[in-house]
Amino acid sequence: MATDEPCNPRQLLKQGAEARVYVSEFLGRPVIIKERFKKSYRHPQLDKCLTSQRVKSEVRSMMRCRLNGINTPALYFVDQESNSIYMEYIQNSTTVRDYITNTIQQQKQTGAEQQAPLEPLAKKIGATLAQMHDKNIIHGDLTTSNMLLKNPPEKLQLVMIDFGLGYIENLAEDKGVDLYVLERAFLSSHPNTEQLFAVLLDSYTQTAGKGGVEVLKKLDEVRQRGRKRTMVG
Repeated sequence: MATDEPCNPRQLLKQGAEARVYVSEFLGRPVIIKERFKKSYRHPQLDKCLTSQRVKSEVRSMMRCRLNGINTPALYFVDQESNSIYMEYIQNSTTVRDYITNTIQQQKQTGAEQQAPLEPLAKKIGATLAQMHDKNIIHGDLTTSNMLLKNPPEKLQLVMIDFGLGYIENLAEDKGVDLYVLERAFLSSHPNTEQLFAVLLDSYTQTAGKGGVEVLKKLDEVRQRGRKRTMVG
């Protein structure tokens, strides 16, 4: 149950289509505050209902992750009146997107194999997603920007963030779509890394077992549908 929202100075970190993200303090701890704002184009009652549902789904997804040993920011406080989630601020971390980009650039400069050093990370991501899907957690917006590595990144302490589109579902179709979203984002952000993504999927399958095989079948079906839409225009 939410109480009066703590009043501390806030610094806007970023703003997306659905929410504003701030850095602040809560009970002496640095926190991230994710505040979903009202949509003026929606009927007020509908907007209130949809926003409340999204907050609950995000919190539920994060809590289920943490209960099953999957790293996400710790939840400190939920204010239902302002639709705000107060969560742990993962300091001294880097996004997986930045880590992959910087590693490939460094390897290019030295003339070394570009993707081999990133294979342990790809395996870690694949295994983590298999764990999530085994518990029926659908992220909804899988990108390498929504994954953090705590410092030092070489220890592969992976933290999943931004479950704003997350939900709970046991259908292989939804899990396949989750992987398809990641594949599109991964290959767009990191061109020519098809082999690295294949390592990720192999790790996913090994960790998920029989269920993973079914999810990859659905992934192939989703790919085919995506290609048809592209051809039709």
